[in-house]
Amino acid sequence: MKPNRRQIFTVGAAAAAAATVAASTETASAVPASTEFAVTTSSSTGPYGSGVLGSWAGAQRAISTPTQIQHTKAANGVFMFGDSISVQDGKALAIRLQNRDGSPLAVHNWSSRPTSGAVDALQQWASTYGLPRRILMASGSNDIFDPPKFAAQVARAISIVGPNRTLYWVNIQVVRKSVTSTVQLADQRNSSWLNMQLYDQQEKYANLRIIRWAEWLWVKPYRLTNYLRDGVHPTVPLGQDARNELIVQSLVS
Repeated sequence: MKPNRRQIFTVGAAAAAAATVAASTETASAVPASTEFAVTTSSSTGPYGSGVLGSWAGAQRAISTPTQIQHTKAANGVFMFGDSISVQDGKALAIRLQNRDGSPLAVHNWSSRPTSGAVDALQQWASTYGLPRRILMASGSNDIFDPPKFAAQVARAISIVGPNRTLYWVNIQVVRKSVTSTVQLADQRNSSWLNMQLYDQQEKYANLRIIRWAEWLWVKPYRLTNYLRDGVHPTVPLGQDARNELIVQSLVS
């Protein structure tokens, strides 16, 4: 019997988890802990094994000016809502997209922010500026701490975007090198749980397009260590270029 998409996804995630845990165990002493997740400092692993997300209100952010947002809307460019990965990679993505098809990019990227906050920002921009035809969500890494809430936020984003625009969503791969192997397995399990929620929503909405960053990493396990500096954020420039290229290819196809 031919395996379905869910079975393939689960097997791939399990293989990725095993490869990442093995690799990070060998090199853990050489890898600095990431400070870009707002996790509580207690020893609790939380209800889902990855820990507890702390306050993100004061975290690093990159937000376009009203003039930049209005220009992007008028030019029918791309609005982007992301987390710390996008804070790191957003400028390089804007340059790559501009060079590829001339589209400007306006961003609302905020480190440590869960998807609920990103969708709040999407709602604010929709109300204040209106929306272009392409919306990019690069959010979900911080939802590993509370995966059950994610599907509702994806549905909420789709509702805000409406049926006549395209919502692009970069999927999730988090296995932090700075945590124990037990928590790393929880990270991968929760990442896969989030991704399955994305795919379930895609089956309902034709205008939701998933950018398959997780699968691109899994297909060659060495990418999980060579293209991610801490198990979450892309290395620069190797991982950054690879992820941004996947995004641009989807946006301009």
